Amino acid sequence: MPDYAKLLESAIAAVAGACRVTRAVQSNMQAVARIVKDDKSPVTVADYASQAVVARGLRERLDGDLVLVGEETSAFLRNPENEAHLEATVEAAREAWPDVSDRELLGAIDAGAGDPHHAAFWTLDPIDGTKGFLRGGQYAVSLAYIERGVPVLGVLGCPNLPRDFSIPLDRPDRHGTMYFCIKGEGLYELPADKPGERPVRISRLEHREGDPITLCTSVEESHSNFDTTRRVMEDLASRGIVQRQSVRIDSQAKYAIVARGQADIYLRMPTRRAYNELIWDHAAGALIAAESGVAVTDIEGRDLDFAQGQHLSKNRGIAAAPARVHGALIGAISRTLVSP
Repeated sequence: MPDYAKLLESAIAAVAGACRVTRAVQSNMQAVARIVKDDKSPVTVADYASQAVVARGLRERLDGDLVLVGEETSAFLRNPENEAHLEATVEAAREAWPDVSDRELLGAIDAGAGDPHHAAFWTLDPIDGTKGFLRGGQYAVSLAYIERGVPVLGVLGCPNLPRDFSIPLDRPDRHGTMYFCIKGEGLYELPADKPGERPVRISRLEHREGDPITLCTSVEESHSNFDTTRRVMEDLASRGIVQRQSVRIDSQAKYAIVARGQADIYLRMPTRRAYNELIWDHAAGALIAAESGVAVTDIEGRDLDFAQGQHLSKNRGIAAAPARVHGALIGAISRTLVSP
């Protein structure tokens, strides 16, 4: 049986390093864009550097072979035409890996080409929330350990997410927040830039009948069907469920927002029927929300199945809410999808 405490310690350290790298790139985006002559290059550089730092961190701290399913491969950086991107990525990675070489960085990125059908593996999204990152807003570094199709350990680094609910979410926090958990052992919170601090256990209050609800959804309309979402929320309102103004935020930080009780529903309605979610976009966030007492399923009420390769091919969309609200939410979705 794996030593989950050791796995978690290694994952926290790896994600903390990636958060330092991505914060450094985000704070210096104009300079990076000038180097590689591309306004979108900062997220490219940060993605690759983040994946390399996480892969290297896990390899250094854990015994045995690393099975990592990451979003990136090094093919783009190996192209001689993209030499400027490679140089900028190596420089970014040095924030957490001071003596990294080109060869080591490329090898670490390609460690993410693991088998998603393996009995146990890590999955990583080195920057979840690309457009949030580019606009200087919210994004996440998401790492989960999956056994037999079930996430059993998750770390979600949110470098710009304030712990204080009174601080606006569109204002990057100087410390950020990290959430982590082992399945069945509860959810914990740390400052993203101080992973050595004593963690605080997080458990949201149960939603009571008559309490108003807050919806948390994507900033980008391409990520979720906003028209269908509006109709679902109207259905809930017609049944007496009072609603506050919704929260719109990028990345898996939405799972954290619901997990800690700052919102009550995270709803991701598919924009097209054939679309399947990617495992690294949900593995850590879904487990983190569940460990705080949130029910996380697809929009038809089925558990998320992470045993189908890189995609959640047996699921449609995402519906996350406290248990009492979740039942009402699934009912509203069902009625909305069968209505004209």
